[in-house]
Amino acid sequence: MQLMSEKGAAGGGLRERKKRATRAALAEAAVRLAAEHGADRVTVEAISAAAGVSVRTFFNYFDTRDDAFVAIDADAGARVRRSVLDAPAALSPLQALRDAMAAELAEAEQQHELWRLHAEVLHASPHLLVRSLVAHMAHETELAEAIASRIRSGSTRHGDPSASDQERREALDLYPRLLAAVAVAAVRASVEHWCARQKDVAFLDVFQEVFDLLAAGLPAPPA
Repeated sequence: MQLMSEKGAAGGGLRERKKRATRAALAEAAVRLAAEHGADRVTVEAISAAAGVSVRTFFNYFDTRDDAFVAIDADAGARVRRSVLDAPAALSPLQALRDAMAAELAEAEQQHELWRLHAEVLHASPHLLVRSLVAHMAHETELAEAIASRIRSGSTRHGDPSASDQERREALDLYPRLLAAVAVAAVRASVEHWCARQKDVAFLDVFQEVFDLLAAGLPAPPA
C-alpha cells in the first residue's frame, strides 16, 4: 500500500507540504469511512467533511470519488526511484532497491492500521481492487525503468566486453522487470507477515530478513 505517508507530507516547500498533507487527509478519510460504512455508501461530501475541506477542494486532488480509495503516493515512488539511481555504484541493484525501500518504509509501524483498513476496503470492493492493481503495475513499470537506467549506467563503466549488444539489451529488459516485481512482492509479504506478528518483531527487521533471503537466492528453510 502506498497511501501518502507522514514522511511524504513533510518534505518540500510549505505550499507543497500543505498540498500533500491535504491529499493524504482526503485519502485517509476515504479509507476510514469506507472501512466503516462500505465504499459504495461513502460520498465525496462525507470524505470532504471528514478531512475538513470543501467538495471543491476534493476535486482539486481527485477526479472521482474512487480515486481517493486507491490513492497512490507518487512522491514516494519518485523518491524510491531517485534513491535507486543515486545509490553508490558499489551496491548491487537489489541492495540499492532494498535501501531505497527501507528508507521509505521507516514509518511503516505507524501506518499499519491504515494499511490494514485499506486492504479490507479493496478486498470488499473488487472494482477498487482492480483499479489499485493497475495503479501498482504502473508504479512497478516505472521502478523497473529506474533499475534499468542504473544497470545501463553501470554497464557503460563496467560492461562485459564479451557480451553482445543484443545480450545486454535482453538483460536490461528482463532483469529490471523481474527485480521490480519481486521487490514489490517482497514488501507486500513483509507487511503481511509483520501484521500477523507485530507484537514480537519490528517491521524493518522482517523487511531486512525478506531481502536477505532474496539476496541469498531464496534457500529452503531448515526442516
